[in-house]
Amino acid sequence: MTHPHIMSAFDDELKYLTRRISEMGGLAEQMVADSVRALVNSDLALAQKVISDDAILDEAERQIGEKAIVTIAKRQPMASDLREIMGSIRIAADLERVGDLGKNTAKRVIAVAGSGIPRKLARGLEHLAELALVQLKEVLDVFASRSPEKANSIRQRDEEIDAIYTSLFRELLTYMMEDPRNITPCTHLLFCAKNIERIGDHATNIAETIYYMATGAQPEGERPKDDTTATMGSVTD
Repeated sequence: MTHPHIMSAFDDELKYLTRRISEMGGLAEQMVADSVRALVNSDLALAQKVISDDAILDEAERQIGEKAIVTIAKRQPMASDLREIMGSIRIAADLERVGDLGKNTAKRVIAVAGSGIPRKLARGLEHLAELALVQLKEVLDVFASRSPEKANSIRQRDEEIDAIYTSLFRELLTYMMEDPRNITPCTHLLFCAKNIERIGDHATNIAETIYYMATGAQPEGERPKDDTTATMGSVTD
């Protein structure tokens, strides 16, 4: 966390950015959870709500960006203060993208509503979403504490989501090969699963940004990956 400044207005500006990031994170989490619930339950009204909420998230990112630019211009921050502001811009962008992925999943609810989702596939999507949401929630908690150790720990766990996504990818391909009538709905579900997997990637991005904000350095080593779908066929997103 940053230390108090001589000018309390500067502290207020930094607190504003932190508060708005937290608000964005809460809305992004809700949008993702609602989009998966709408998909599994064929809830068109809930899907439409997720799509509408995306405009709120977009506006929040815009406000954070504008406040950050004004703060830099007025305060000319250096070192940890500058990292704090630039980190807020980067995290807001990742959260906005998480909202987009939730919205994109919600848009596919109409496409699969008529065919229904096999219970096994629904459980797979729900499990994948649970892991991604836990990772997102934990990284937002770390944003409040600015713990570089916890941020790096979250970064190291991204491969768990990749592994579940790869397993679900295999199941969807199997359904498509067993019955051509499954190709269209399963293709939509493949995109939804990829959307959810990418949410984990954005959570990892946020963890790396928090680590940088706290330490001034980037995490060492490549982030772990366990997504092997690129070698399993020609279906891509």
